[in-house]
Amino acid sequence: MTTVPDEGVTGTGSTAPRRPRARFTVVLGILWLVVPLVLFLLDRSVLLAGNPAQVIALAASGLIGVVLLVRDRSDDPRKAPVRPWLTVVGRVVAVLATVVVLGALIWLRPFGATPAAVSAMSGSADVRVTDAPAHIVIEPTSGTPTRGLVFQPGARVDPRAYVPMLSEVSRQGVIVFVVKPPFGIGFLAMTAPHAFIDRHPEVTSWTLAGHSLGGVVAATFAHDHPGLVRGLALWASYPVDSLADRGDLAVASVSGTRDGFTTPADIEASRPLLPGDTAYTPVEGAVHSYFGDYGEQPGDGTPTVSRPEAQRQIVAATVALLDTP
Repeated sequence: MTTVPDEGVTGTGSTAPRRPRARFTVVLGILWLVVPLVLFLLDRSVLLAGNPAQVIALAASGLIGVVLLVRDRSDDPRKAPVRPWLTVVGRVVAVLATVVVLGALIWLRPFGATPAAVSAMSGSADVRVTDAPAHIVIEPTSGTPTRGLVFQPGARVDPRAYVPMLSEVSRQGVIVFVVKPPFGIGFLAMTAPHAFIDRHPEVTSWTLAGHSLGGVVAATFAHDHPGLVRGLALWASYPVDSLADRGDLAVASVSGTRDGFTTPADIEASRPLLPGDTAYTPVEGAVHSYFGDYGEQPGDGTPTVSRPEAQRQIVAATVALLDTP
């Protein structure tokens, strides 16, 4: 009598359980591989132009996905089973890690600069723009500037979005450094001004500036380093530490009256934190996204003034601060 061997019988005569079609590690592996790949493809131009930390994080996450998939294929179904409670704990931890890490990578998607802002990276006859992995330099093509401005972008905003406006500032004889913070979060580049100040002894007067969260970072640096900088320009922002007693610091607060994030009420509430002679410039009808060229921002207010007119006033207020004796 001929017997048909069972599908689970191996060459040694032992019976192995059939591999499930949808294994837990396969699902995780696909998520860790596909999500970073999709994010990179969606924001490729912005990510490659920014701080390399985000691209490295996406690549590392994709590698984790590859490892999970390879590990699943190499699992021996005959190995001793793991205790059920350890399996449950391990899966819960893996799910939480997946949600936290991949969720953060999705949230960190940058607001890309407009085509016009990207074009401004080419510079002009009177302004030279140099792109580096961790910063952008904007400087006049003639003369040696003795005034410097270090600018911190808003959270998750493509640093190139500020090049058109800051090029106008640079035309007044100012060398400008736009920080490219890791993951677009200024708090991860708190000490960035040190590098520029140390490398440019020809600059005798330094001003810090920043948009939104970038302004908070700039103000914090000014607070922690009294005497190192002489000016602070807050674009739709305010400090978290008091600068009210800083007689050595010239401050300009530029804000939009229709801003949906840094509202007029926020600016008013922050007045006690700033010196009494702070120059306030409320730009009538301006919104949060007008402080850069990165399109509209979800949750922002509705503007009642044109972007070019609002930006003209923002630049003028910043230049006025730089010209303060």
